[in-house]
Amino acid sequence: MPAVDLNADLGEGFGVWSLGDDEALLSIVTSANVACGFHAGDPSTLRRTCAAAARGGVRIGAQVSYPDLAGFGRRAMSIPPDELRDIVLYQLGALDAFAQIAGTEVAYVKPHGALYHSCWDDRVSARAVVEAAIEYDPSLVILGPSGSQLLAEAERVGLESAEEVFADRSYTPDGHLVPRTQPGAVLHDAETVIHRMRRLLSEGTLEAVDGTLLRPAVRSICVHSDTPGAVDLAGRLRGALVESGFGIHAFC
Repeated sequence: MPAVDLNADLGEGFGVWSLGDDEALLSIVTSANVACGFHAGDPSTLRRTCAAAARGGVRIGAQVSYPDLAGFGRRAMSIPPDELRDIVLYQLGALDAFAQIAGTEVAYVKPHGALYHSCWDDRVSARAVVEAAIEYDPSLVILGPSGSQLLAEAERVGLESAEEVFADRSYTPDGHLVPRTQPGAVLHDAETVIHRMRRLLSEGTLEAVDGTLLRPAVRSICVHSDTPGAVDLAGRLRGALVESGFGIHAFC
């Protein structure tokens, strides 16, 4: 039976505001996509999250974003590619500082929110993110959606890439995420999520909202930490996959 990674977006508090139960999720996931301060995450939050991930043996990834604290990184922005490259590079350096003093390192890069969607189809945005990663550390892995421009650009320059699927999100017939503004975009029922991920790992298929069977490659499964009940959902998903014989291991 195949093995798969479980990842979640962590470190998304800011100042007096907290979001999600990072400590609990770090006992479940094998990789942590840590906010780098541009959509969420202040310096002390980054330090705490990296330290907790290091203690738990969880791999750290830089969840880089457009500079959009007010919109949680979910608003599209038009930024020249050289500037976007430097924005990503800045975030990588900031997070890696806290990872290093925690005794570990940033192992991979995953865009967040609107930047993630831009890198799905837009080669220019994808190339800017990949250029920042390879400049900073050519051993970094790029995590993103199967068939995306992001992973194509990573492969073009020789960076390792890893495909992910979202456990708690619905997909359109063309393999993209259903926009959060539409009903049913976020899945909350644990049994539904478990059934979908078991089927994906055993049969290689994922059902879109219209019944279309997609066949995305997958090395990592993401559970959003800001979804209500995320800890219970992630825990039940991991338990069900292990019970079905699937290995749960970090992808890098």
